[in-house]
Amino acid sequence: MRLFKTLALLCLLATAPLAPAAEIIIASSHDTPALQRFVSDLAARRPDDHVQFMHPSQLSTPSAMPSDSRLILLGATALDWRLSDPGGPPTLVMQISRVQAHKRLGDQRPALLTLLWSDPAPARQLRLVRQLLPQARRVGLLYSDDSRFLVNELRHQAAAQGLAISAWYWPDNGDSRPLNRLLDESDVLLGVDDPALYNPRSIKGVLLASYSRKLALIGPTAAFIRAGSLSSSYSDQQDWLDDLDRLLALPPGQWPREAYPDNFKVLSNAQVARSLGIELSDDHDQAQRLQDWESDQ
Repeated sequence: MRLFKTLALLCLLATAPLAPAAEIIIASSHDTPALQRFVSDLAARRPDDHVQFMHPSQLSTPSAMPSDSRLILLGATALDWRLSDPGGPPTLVMQISRVQAHKRLGDQRPALLTLLWSDPAPARQLRLVRQLLPQARRVGLLYSDDSRFLVNELRHQAAAQGLAISAWYWPDNGDSRPLNRLLDESDVLLGVDDPALYNPRSIKGVLLASYSRKLALIGPTAAFIRAGSLSSSYSDQQDWLDDLDRLLALPPGQWPREAYPDNFKVLSNAQVARSLGIELSDDHDQAQRLQDWESDQ
């Protein structure tokens, strides 16, 4: 009798229908070789799902899409398309910064959206300050109208790490007085991903002013390391694939409304470190120390 029940159960399992493959649509207004590799790599990680790339103009309205599909949107333009319709399938939004999202959403977090921030996690950047510059305590922070909403959050996170934020409003890049006053009362400058502050026109002046005082700039993103920023955490394509694969394995109801990537690396400018008299361990060691710290939090 027991053998009969076992055989019946095995037959039932063998004939049970498999879970349907998920329809995963990656949408971006820009199609590049790097993006195509990203799509291919995600498809290779999820062979049971159907992964495809589409331009937002090829998509129907969100409400007309199957509710069991999964959208992955890249960039602010794709997010604008998604926000045009409150309905639609669960959506992961990438390549969107806190500043970009705040302009569109304020403090709202729509139920069907998960915002995966492209800018470095503030607590992570502040911890990087502690690792690279253990004697630093006064962290200078420039903000504009667009990034003003981040100031209190950064103050709270800095205080938790024994740091103090000195924040100065900088509405006009052509007026260097706020920048110079901030630098006079800071041990290090922390950049936030705000194009009104850090852009190809302003970055040279920021770096010249800070380095004349032997002060380092941390951030605002890894893209500024070559220009002369000392260091920043960042997530590359493989890191994002790891995070996406983990999220897509969960029911959308378990997706967070917003998140920084769990996986990341550190990129530093060794030449800048030497000019400022800062001794750096290698970037892999810096990233591992950050990961160990976050695991203990």
